[in-house]
Amino acid sequence: MITVADLVKDINLLEVKGDTGKVVSGVAIDSRMAGFGYMFIAIKGTTQDGHAYIGKAISQGAVAVVCQDMPENPDPSVVWLRVQDTSDAVGRIATRFYGNPTSKIILVGVTGTNGKTTIATLLYEMFRKFGYKCGLISTVCNYIDGEPIETDHTTPDAITLNSLLGRMADEGCKYVFMECSSHAIDQKRIGGLKYAGGIFTNLTRDHLDYHKTVDNYLKAKKAFFDGLGKDAFAVTNLDDRNGLVMTQNTRAKVTTYSLRSISDFKGKVLESGFEGMLMDINGREVFLRFIGRFNASNLLAVYGTACNLGRDPIEVLRVMSTLVPVNGRFDALHSPKGFTAIVDYAHTPDALVNVLESIREVQNGKGRLITVVGAGGNRDKGKRPLMAMESARRSDKLIITSDNPRFEEPQDIINDMLAGLTSADMRKTLTIVDRKEAIRTACMMAEKGDVVLVAGKGHETYQDVKGVKHHFDDKEVIAECFE
Repeated sequence: MITVADLVKDINLLEVKGDTGKVVSGVAIDSRMAGFGYMFIAIKGTTQDGHAYIGKAISQGAVAVVCQDMPENPDPSVVWLRVQDTSDAVGRIATRFYGNPTSKIILVGVTGTNGKTTIATLLYEMFRKFGYKCGLISTVCNYIDGEPIETDHTTPDAITLNSLLGRMADEGCKYVFMECSSHAIDQKRIGGLKYAGGIFTNLTRDHLDYHKTVDNYLKAKKAFFDGLGKDAFAVTNLDDRNGLVMTQNTRAKVTTYSLRSISDFKGKVLESGFEGMLMDINGREVFLRFIGRFNASNLLAVYGTACNLGRDPIEVLRVMSTLVPVNGRFDALHSPKGFTAIVDYAHTPDALVNVLESIREVQNGKGRLITVVGAGGNRDKGKRPLMAMESARRSDKLIITSDNPRFEEPQDIINDMLAGLTSADMRKTLTIVDRKEAIRTACMMAEKGDVVLVAGKGHETYQDVKGVKHHFDDKEVIAECFE
C-alpha cells in the first residue's frame, strides 16, 4: 500500500488539507482515467486546464487532488495538496507510485531534431544481440524485449511513461533506450527519471509552432543534459554547432563524436552505395548496411554510447555490421524497372537536405532524382517554403503533395510550400494533392538508374485528415506501383 504522504514526500507543498495517510490506488492526469482511490493531478496544459476537471475526477472516486489553485470550498472528503507547478510534481509522483523503475534499469535518452529514432532503435537492437533484455520508447513503437506496445507520442506523459518503465523493470529489462522530445522535456514529462546517459544528435528548425523561437527549442533540449547526474555520461555531436552548447553545464562525463573533427569517436565514410557503406571508425574499417553521412553520424553515436556502457569496441563494430535500417528511415526498395525508391521520415528542411545529398552522393551524377514531399498541417508553417526550396534545389523533378493535413486544407499547405520556389524551380515542379497519385506519377516518370524519394511520413501507416486516421502506407503504394 502507498499513501498520499508517501507520494509527495520530496515535493514542496504550499498547502495541505485533509488526511495524507489515505491509501492511493492509482494516479491520473486525465479525469477520465481517475478511479476509486486515485490521486488526480491537475495540469495546466497548452490547450486545456486540468483544474476544470477536478470535480469529475472526485465524482469518479478520486481521494486526493494535487493542484496549483485551491478551490474556495474544497471537498472535505478529499485530500488537497497545493504545489507551485503540477507539471513539475507529476513526474516525481508517478515514479514513486510505480516503484522508482529507473533505479532498477539502465536508462539512456536520445534528444535532437533528427536521428533520435534510428539511434534509440539501433541501440535497442544491438543490446538485445548482446544477450540482454531491453526496452525501447520511440516514435515508431515501444517495445518490451520484443513485445510491441503501440504509441501515440514520441515521449509518453509522465504517468504512462513510468507505468511502462515499471513493466520493463518487472519483466527483467536491464537497458532501456528512449527518445526524449523537446515537448516532453519542456513539459517535464521525464521529471523524476534517472538517466545513465544522454545523446545529442543535432539541432535544426522544428516545432516552432510550440516553442516559438529556435532559442526556446535549444533551451528545451539543453535542459535534458543540465539534468544529468555526475555519474551519467553525455555523448554529443561535434559536427553540430550546438553540440558543445548542449553539454556546457552538464555534470555528466562528456564524450564527443564527429565525421569532421578530432573527437572521442571519429568516423569517416570510405565508400558508399545503395546497399550500404564502408566506414572507418576509430581506425577500424567496417561495412554497414546504411546510406548517407547523416546515418554515418547516427552510427557513431550508437558506437560511442555502447562504448560508454562498457562494451568492447571490436564487439560493438561486429554487431553494428549486422544491424539494418529502421522502418521508414532511408528505406530502399528496388523496382523491376531498374530504379530505386526510398521512403524516409524526413519532415524538416535539414532532414530533407541530409537525405537528398546522401542520394546524390551515391548516384554520383548517374540517373535523376525525383522527390515526392509534403508538409504536415497544424504545425510550424515557417518550415514549409524551406522544405520545398531545399527539395527543388537538389531534385531533377519535384512533386509537392499532401502529408498529414490534419485540420488544414491540403491545397493551402501546398501553396505555403510553393512560396519557397523560384520560377526556375516551378518549371520542374508538379503539385498533386492526392498523395497516392503523386507517388504513382513519380514511379511512372522514373527510368532505370533513377531514384524516387518519398519523404515525410516514413514508418506511418495512416494519413491524418480532419481528425480521422485513414490507412495509408507509402511503402505499400510503391509496391503496388512496382507490380
